Amino acid sequence: MQFKSFKSDAKQLAAIALALLLAGVAGSAFAYKGEQYSKQARVSLERARILALKAQAGKIVDEELEKEGGGSGLRYSFAIRNGDTTHEVGVDAMSGKLLENSKEGTQAD
Repeated sequence: MQFKSFKSDAKQLAAIALALLLAGVAGSAFAYKGEQYSKQARVSLERARILALKAQAGKIVDEELEKEGGGSGLRYSFAIRNGDTTHEVGVDAMSGKLLENSKEGTQAD
């Protein structure tokens, strides 16, 4: 009977866990509403997230790149939850300018 070392098993499990984690992160990083407009945007999704979270602290629960009036006409829209409140934060996809920061449901689209 041959025993593998515990250290070897732990390394294999850690490698598998890391691979699964990275696959999940990569999958969520590349799938969002409006992704077809991303080549037109000068501001990356990652940069827009940073700008949105600077304007409104919390957790991003929804994100979209959309064509909409105001600014350049191309914007990232984020729903950011902080406690029981969700805010709609809009970032211009061409300039990075903050277009909106309002409590969700208080402004018409």
